[in-house]
Amino acid sequence: MTPERFHTLVDAWGADPRRWPEQERADALAWARAHRDEADAALAAALELDAWLARDFIEPPSRTLVERIVTSAPSLTPPLPRRKDASRRRFWWSGVGLAGVGLAGALAGAFAMSFALLAGAPGATHTASDPAYSGYDTAHQSSFLGSLDDGSDE
Repeated sequence: MTPERFHTLVDAWGADPRRWPEQERADALAWARAHRDEADAALAAALELDAWLARDFIEPPSRTLVERIVTSAPSLTPPLPRRKDASRRRFWWSGVGLAGVGLAGALAGAFAMSFALLAGAPGATHTASDPAYSGYDTAHQSSFLGSLDDGSDE
């Protein structure tokens, strides 16, 4: 035990050896017996501080304060647990809604394409012998009125 360590113990834990750490208590007491004058000076200063701290007293709370705190505290009843079925149903309905939106979009696209193709396609009254179509080779036409002939003879 060094003098610095003894002073640190007394400053931190006070003059009462029962408050000192057990691991260092025996060494500190032995050092205090060996260096009586220096130890007494350090312990006297610590006793003054201990006495001043002991005078500090906090009154217990009044009965009315305790009752106010207890009445303002939240109730002890636990919140009702959420049912797992409800969250599953909610998840299922959101999936159905997304599928419905996708189906409606596909249907709208199909109608739009069918109307666009019908508007641009030749009527059923036109035949290959019709003078408007006499220049077309119907054997090499696609459904989009373009030629399938790529110029190769294969």
